[in-house]
Amino acid sequence: MTLLDLSGREIARRIAARETSATEVMTAALDRIDAVNGKVNALVSLRPRDDLMAEAAAADRALEAGERAGPLHGLPIAVKDLANVAGLRTSMGSPITEGTVAQTDDLFAARMRDAGAIFIGKANAPEFGLGSHTFNPVFGATLNPYAPDRSAGGSSGGSGAALAARMQWLCDGSDAMGSLRNPAGWNNVYGFRPSWGRIPPDAAGDAVMHPLSTMGPMARDVGDLAYLLDVMAGPAPHAPYGPAPERFSGRIAAPVKGRRIAWGGDWGGAWPMEPGVMELCETAVATFSDLGCEVETIAPPFPAEDLWESWTVLRAFSVLGRVGPLYENPKTRAQLRDVAIWEVEQGLALTPQKILRASAIRSRWHAALARFFESYDALVLPTAQCFPFPVEQSHPTRIAGREMDTYHRWMEVMIPASLAGLPALGAPAGFSSEGLPMGLQIIGPYGGDLGVLQLGEAYHGATGWPDRSPPPL
Repeated sequence: MTLLDLSGREIARRIAARETSATEVMTAALDRIDAVNGKVNALVSLRPRDDLMAEAAAADRALEAGERAGPLHGLPIAVKDLANVAGLRTSMGSPITEGTVAQTDDLFAARMRDAGAIFIGKANAPEFGLGSHTFNPVFGATLNPYAPDRSAGGSSGGSGAALAARMQWLCDGSDAMGSLRNPAGWNNVYGFRPSWGRIPPDAAGDAVMHPLSTMGPMARDVGDLAYLLDVMAGPAPHAPYGPAPERFSGRIAAPVKGRRIAWGGDWGGAWPMEPGVMELCETAVATFSDLGCEVETIAPPFPAEDLWESWTVLRAFSVLGRVGPLYENPKTRAQLRDVAIWEVEQGLALTPQKILRASAIRSRWHAALARFFESYDALVLPTAQCFPFPVEQSHPTRIAGREMDTYHRWMEVMIPASLAGLPALGAPAGFSSEGLPMGLQIIGPYGGDLGVLQLGEAYHGATGWPDRSPPPL
């Protein structure tokens, strides 16, 4: 076993104990990036090797002097290219913003820097994070490490592929419509969307009107998710709401016997699924029965069409706020991707009545969930409605004989957690007969992050997919 195969928290422990130097860790990471990043195009805007080696050496000298910055001391990390890291480009995958160099860190990145992380570059993302397929006109497409002709998912596809390919030990990501969970499932790793507000949004962004997206950790095991979450999470004075502060690392190993699992499947047939997805996921769900959980297949607890209406209205409202200024400028509008233009125009067509109706539906869904989680500890769903599709395809247009009427309809399975800001873990579920990865979502009640991570830890202990089936790079 090499350094590349160890967990992130074990690497951090070894650096802190001076059993392994930060210089050795940085060398291992950069050598691996040199060897395989060209095959998957997961990491972009990489900093010069000499600069990174100098920072690793400085981290070693600090430890010699008895100074440890924090739990990420000396760990090389690439941040998703939608977030700001001081001194690095924030391209957001767009030719409009590709030359932008961040002057400050976003809040979660500042916390990671304060914890001792060494930022090596960025993880690729789709343009402005739109769509669950990581491709853009600046850096091109990120390829799936398990099938280089297929998508790595998105919008945290660069992070997912970098983890699977052993170029990173820990990664951040963000998730509105499954952007932490889908690439986790499609890259045979883990991605955790925490309860909304647990990782506060950056102070420069909206924290009240558009609580759809959140940052979160990605890793190859659940223990590493908890380890990084403890760095990223915590209250901030500017954040108006969020769950009670809580620590997770060291608390996720727990008995799960007797916990009640609701298998939601395809939401009573509302969501078309590519053949093989349901069968594979049902096999994975049976793992919870083996662990002593009570697993029940449920009828849909809320109408799918209402969830879709509320989601599409509020998402368009949110995208209008972020991308609208670029649309208003004729020069930058000409450089926008078609789906960005479509989302903005959907937002411009909204009326106050439509927005209020969408918010009312969302409120009813919250109320329904309160009743639902009186009977169940977790809701389990697939992480996508199809297996990774050909990389040259912008998005699936037809699944199981049903036409997809929008570019994101194939990710409708992600909406139940996203709309209510629930904690949701994307976990590996295994592989299709063609060797394509798929995943499960484990969703808990708002504020129930610990319970979700405990179920994930038990599931990981029983399955071990990331170590059991590394990609054939």
